[in-house]
Amino acid sequence: MKNESQKTLYDRTIKTPASHIAPIVRKVGRNMDIARSKSIAHFAPRHAILATTVKPTSLTKPIANKHMSDIGPVKHPIAAKIEQKHQQAKQAQIAIAAEANKPAKTIKEEAIAEAFSKLSEKQKENKLAFKRRHKFINIFSIIMVLLIIICFFVYVYLPNISMSVASARAGINATYPEYYPDGYSLNGSISYKDGEVTINFKANTGKGSFTIKQAKSSWDSTAVKNQVNKVSKGEFITTEERGLTIYTYGGDDASWVNGGILYNITGDAPLSGDQIRRIATSL
Repeated sequence: MKNESQKTLYDRTIKTPASHIAPIVRKVGRNMDIARSKSIAHFAPRHAILATTVKPTSLTKPIANKHMSDIGPVKHPIAAKIEQKHQQAKQAQIAIAAEANKPAKTIKEEAIAEAFSKLSEKQKENKLAFKRRHKFINIFSIIMVLLIIICFFVYVYLPNISMSVASARAGINATYPEYYPDGYSLNGSISYKDGEVTINFKANTGKGSFTIKQAKSSWDSTAVKNQVNKVSKGEFITTEERGLTIYTYGGDDASWVNGGILYNITGDAPLSGDQIRRIATSL
């Protein structure tokens, strides 16, 4: 039923002539016109509304300028790299073209200059290498000389230092001989005990050796002679050298006294009378 009524209304509307539609529109227009009530006071006239339009004042903040970035456009790394390669290739082409346009004389002069430059650099490198080697050789030579000097001083003065320590601990004024025969050297350390110091020498080649013993004594030359005479059964030789009276017996043994110290040389080394005298006067 509803559909039939809607269809009837639609047919009526289509069939209605234009003369009947116009009045309806005018009527609707009149009905849409809204009248203002006199009892409403808050409506203002149009010119009053326009007069009260908001005007900009000093309190109104101006619209801030849009911030413009100071960073320019950035190329993509790949594009920048490609452009750089293009520029390099272009520069290379320009350089090749310039090189090709050079006269033969200029090319020859540049080649000669480059050769001399390389030669100069090589000479500088060789010179620096020579200086380094020379400096190393000098340092090495200085070290070797210092080592030799140190070894020499140790060889010469170490026995005297050891003797000083031994004599101080023994309590006597013992000394190290300034002379001893060639082919002999100190054998071991200098030994000592209360009132006595012993020095042993051994041949560098062979089995010969001799010992120098220094001991505190109250004997004089006569007492030493009597003792030597007793030990050697009267077979000894008396030698005077630089104020010393030296008694040699048994072929290579000797005894003498000086400054309250009794000196004895004993051993199996084939020492001559001259060697014994030189040892005695060097103590």
